[in-house]
Amino acid sequence: MKPAKEELIYGVHAVESALHNDAGNVLSAWLEYSRQDKRLQKIVDLLKENDISFEYVDKKSLDKTSKSTRHQGVVIRYKSAALYSEKELPQFLAKNNLFILILDGITDPHNFGACLRTADAVGVDCVIIPKDKAVGITPVVRKVASGAVDTVPVVQVTNLARSIKQCQAAGVWVYGAAGETEQTLYQTDLKGSTAIVMGAEEKGLRRLTRETCDVLIKIPMQGQVESLNVSVATAVILYEAVRQRMQ
Repeated sequence: MKPAKEELIYGVHAVESALHNDAGNVLSAWLEYSRQDKRLQKIVDLLKENDISFEYVDKKSLDKTSKSTRHQGVVIRYKSAALYSEKELPQFLAKNNLFILILDGITDPHNFGACLRTADAVGVDCVIIPKDKAVGITPVVRKVASGAVDTVPVVQVTNLARSIKQCQAAGVWVYGAAGETEQTLYQTDLKGSTAIVMGAEEKGLRRLTRETCDVLIKIPMQGQVESLNVSVATAVILYEAVRQRMQ
């Protein structure tokens, strides 16, 4: 497991986001003393409001600390979330009657956070995400997930298709959500060891991911809208799986 570690966040927008959404994991801050604009003053107010220690330093110190010249006068020390690695996936696959959520390239932190919140609510064993071209655990994700970041194991992998094959080798049936298929969610047996794969917000499942899934399923749509938001669709499918598994 990759333990929770400290990282640096810099830039006015990113720092404001962390302070608004996850101030409890902001450990300290540095601000450029030569800048006294309203945006930095707002950050100072948020730091004081949340009783977070900070100090003023010169620009060169901030450049060195952040290893960048694009810090906009503010750097914070932040406690990131703990993540599991691909090497640790087998420990989750050793269980019986597995229930796994796989997210293929979710880039919106609000969607990812909402998916994690639902994953906690339905009791999934772990959430698998790709390391590249997908959002990680950000302050916004923490805020939207409402604590689920710390209760649902997140496994970050370098090769999603390979990890799906690992799940299949462990006896897990892998169901990918794809609007173009004919088989509906309600025609599908989701009992037993099951993994649900959800695609990215606009493009859906990537080709290799789609081809690796055992079965493709869709949520039947009765109106004019072609698809649901990915976090809503995730909730619909996971709760149908829960309904079946509770019978």
